[in-house]
Amino acid sequence: MRLVEGRADIDDLDAFLGDIGEVADEFDCAIQAFDADYVLGRDHLRTAVERADRAFDRGENVARERAVEILLYAAGRRQIDRAFAMGVSEGESDVVVVVHSPDGDGECERAAADAVADLLVPVSGDAGASGTGGEDASAGTLAPDRIDRDAVREFFDVTETELDATDAELADLVRERVALLDVEK
Repeated sequence: MRLVEGRADIDDLDAFLGDIGEVADEFDCAIQAFDADYVLGRDHLRTAVERADRAFDRGENVARERAVEILLYAAGRRQIDRAFAMGVSEGESDVVVVVHSPDGDGECERAAADAVADLLVPVSGDAGASGTGGEDASAGTLAPDRIDRDAVREFFDVTETELDATDAELADLVRERVALLDVEK
């Protein structure tokens, strides 16, 4: 899995998604773009990718496309229309794009990530804006201090009571929701 971070200025969502789809087809990778405001770091997306892969391996996937299954897990939802709220939308926003080769082809992932990076404007301090999505990418759109905690709490239904009842961080509770999605099937 590689992550590409940047800023997207999307005038036509269908055209933007079409461009990403062409890159996915060319390099045989699953590619899913997320609104960075709802992404709680690399582990959040890594967990979603792992769960989506497992669902496909077991024939338990809900979506026909692996990229959409990744979105479902990242959003912690089984309903595709509700999960799309975590995806990109028209306008200018910070985005994080997952590029994943189900076959583990690192070269295809790298090439696809570079092609996706060309569709985005790098964000100052972005470790992944070049498309390499290095393992230590933690600046820019994935920086923990850049998220809107209230928006994330609302999207993932994390209450103040739940936060007070545990030593876990918000990111831990979101990853728990990703993991619990299998139980809800």
